[in-house]
Amino acid sequence: MSQFCGRTRREMLWQTGGAFTGLALTGMLSRDGFFNAAAASEARSYVSPLAAKKPMIPAKAKAVIFLFMYGGPSHIDTFDEKPKMVGMDGKTVEVKTFGRGGHKNQGRIVEPRWKFKNYGQCGKRVSDLFPNVGQCVDDIAFVHSMYADSPIHGSAMLMMNSGKLLSGSPCMGSWVTYGLGSENENLPGFVVMLDKTGGPISGPKNWSSGYMPASYQGVTLKASGTPIFDLAPPPGVTREQQRQLLDRLKEKNDEHMKSRADNSELAARIASYELAFKMQQHAPEAVDFSKESKQTLELYGIEGPTKDRTADFGRKCLLARRLVERGVRFVQIYSGGAHNDDNWDAHSDMERNHNKHAGNTDLPIAGLLKDLKRQGLLDSTIVIWGGEFGRQPTAEYAQGSGRDHNSYAFTMWLAGGGIKGGVSVGETDELGSMPVGDKFHVKNLHATVLSQMGLDPNKLSYFYGGLDQKLVGVEGADPIKGII
Repeated sequence: MSQFCGRTRREMLWQTGGAFTGLALTGMLSRDGFFNAAAASEARSYVSPLAAKKPMIPAKAKAVIFLFMYGGPSHIDTFDEKPKMVGMDGKTVEVKTFGRGGHKNQGRIVEPRWKFKNYGQCGKRVSDLFPNVGQCVDDIAFVHSMYADSPIHGSAMLMMNSGKLLSGSPCMGSWVTYGLGSENENLPGFVVMLDKTGGPISGPKNWSSGYMPASYQGVTLKASGTPIFDLAPPPGVTREQQRQLLDRLKEKNDEHMKSRADNSELAARIASYELAFKMQQHAPEAVDFSKESKQTLELYGIEGPTKDRTADFGRKCLLARRLVERGVRFVQIYSGGAHNDDNWDAHSDMERNHNKHAGNTDLPIAGLLKDLKRQGLLDSTIVIWGGEFGRQPTAEYAQGSGRDHNSYAFTMWLAGGGIKGGVSVGETDELGSMPVGDKFHVKNLHATVLSQMGLDPNKLSYFYGGLDQKLVGVEGADPIKGII
């Protein structure tokens, strides 16, 4: 009884009673087979965090290609026609705007600089900026009343990618690979391709895995030359030595499993090393277009009369098709990088800016949709087009045709993966400044993509910071039912 010296009589009774009841609990658990299951759990060996997983709900899609038009393309000059603005150029109107120039209650109208035409059996009207995408409208669902929480590039991009205005959260590509893993153990589950002018504002935060293991973050890939920098082993290190290192790490992981130690960080390191080891052999093959036909290269604008403008983005779109063909879950391609007119951020001259970027991307995007369809991949691949927000109907400056940011209302479109083609949902007012009727938040877009991929957006969670974190937020969000 000396061990209880200095303690109260109540503590002594609690300690001894706890031991006796523990014996009874042990017997009950043993009878129910608990310890057999625990022993089996201890015997488990290393499993890659990127191993393919079953969907939570019936899935319509297996992969996502997100065509991100960085800078904010103007919806009223591309896919959301506003005929009443014609003839209003230069007229001052009362309109609520909020962008880089702050809050304003009136502005000078900049009427659309491009004409619209009917396309497809659905008769969708598309501007002359996108004549090739116009040929694909019967496979596309347009969402005209999207809105976001910020009119500033950095936070708006984080919102579009991760559902949060602040950095530190996993992006959509990370959530998809976390929920489903990858169907190709030799390539990343989540790939990002940047514009030749550089990355977007906030950089890697836009493809970060946040508080999840690094296994789920995006891997930047180039569509020509060396696909991944720093992938080759250090000088003097052979592939056999690399293989031996991986084997030792897996043995260490198994020891952790047996001791019930937390091995999530070690498992993530092993997955990263193993993926790098495999990509040394398989990544160059993925970017080798030598076996693609001349017809295919011309379809994407890699060859042909427009190749000087379209080849760069075309190579990225073709590589995206080759990646999803090989089981990669999520591919994100950026059109536009750096600052000013290197991206879609048309503050001073709409014609020069949008003619440049639409001219670089229209043919490759249409080529991607057509190629996915003829390869039988469009049914299982969701293609998303859009930026972090849209643009205002009024000019930002006293002179020029540039428009300020518009996070109140903008257009995005989706195709494939069970998305209904030839439809448009939501609408904006006659100037395109605000939504009219139904409006859809960025989180509704995220919920749509997750649900089509077989992931319940309101149940897919990761415990962090005391909460079951979700891409759609702890409050949840519904898919956009009108396009499914």
